Amino acid sequence: MQTPASSPAIPLHQGDLWVFGYGSLIWRPGFAHASRHPALLRGFHRRFCLWSHRYRGTPEAPGLVLGLDRGGACRGVAFRVPGGAAAAVLQYLDDRELPDGAEVVYHRRLLPVRLLDAPGAAPVMAVTYVANRLCRLYVRDLGPEAMAGAIARGVGQMGANRDYLLNTLGHLAAMGVRDAGLARIAALLPPAAPV
Repeated sequence: MQTPASSPAIPLHQGDLWVFGYGSLIWRPGFAHASRHPALLRGFHRRFCLWSHRYRGTPEAPGLVLGLDRGGACRGVAFRVPGGAAAAVLQYLDDRELPDGAEVVYHRRLLPVRLLDAPGAAPVMAVTYVANRLCRLYVRDLGPEAMAGAIARGVGQMGANRDYLLNTLGHLAAMGVRDAGLARIAALLPPAAPV
């Protein structure tokens, strides 16, 4: 298996692989896992910080996708993948988040994550995908109103950008997590057009 540039080699021989999900991985992981746990990652926060010209938008009407950006903390889900399946899951994730020939919008990182349903346990080192701030698709300064407008218009290969936002918010709420930034953007969405 080839490791993407600027991504660490993952020590698969040391047991299970942990994967941290903060956006669509929460509600559509796409891989088998032995368990899932509410988790906390410090030093990064969830933000609509990447333009999407394919999955949730087009070049003519780009949408926005979530990334982990510097600062703060992020509650999400840690998935435990048995060691025997780890290589295949890691390849799936790299194909999903770092597709060949596409601009590198994420860096694969191995970061410490605290399992919130295992108080007192040591953090686990989890694979996660952090926004590449040097990529031309990285969004630096866009207010909530402009984000809501882009999300309302964006439709791509994976469907409506609006659905991506609302699915993420709904699944976070089911976990007892309130993301004020995402909730503010959702409140600014214009009404959906009738189908």
